[in-house]
Amino acid sequence: MKVLTSLILTAIAGGYGLAAAACEAPSPVSMPDGATSTREQMLAAQAQVRAYQASMNEFVACLDSEVDAQGEQAPAEFKSLMVERHNAAVTEMEAVAAAFNEQLRAFRAANPAPAAN
Repeated sequence: MKVLTSLILTAIAGGYGLAAAACEAPSPVSMPDGATSTREQMLAAQAQVRAYQASMNEFVACLDSEVDAQGEQAPAEFKSLMVERHNAAVTEMEAVAAAFNEQLRAFRAANPAPAAN
């Protein structure tokens, strides 16, 4: 789907510069199984999720700047596609965060904290 979206964007952008195609979304991170992961694996996954979110925020900012750079002369199809890519990126970020939180809950359930005295 990402390839198709990129191809469509390139075709629409045509005379409006291919800079928009330079906005590349980062690859999503793989989630560990929280029920069987070690603390170190969960901390590494947390760091990967944070790095992914930072990269995705840069991607969203790139999309927004491309729309701003094209201004009012950009075709409606270009603007629509850029908004679609922006919204898909935000949805994907939310899904990655939710998936990590789910695995974190599974990790905590499998590894309860010792009771405080």
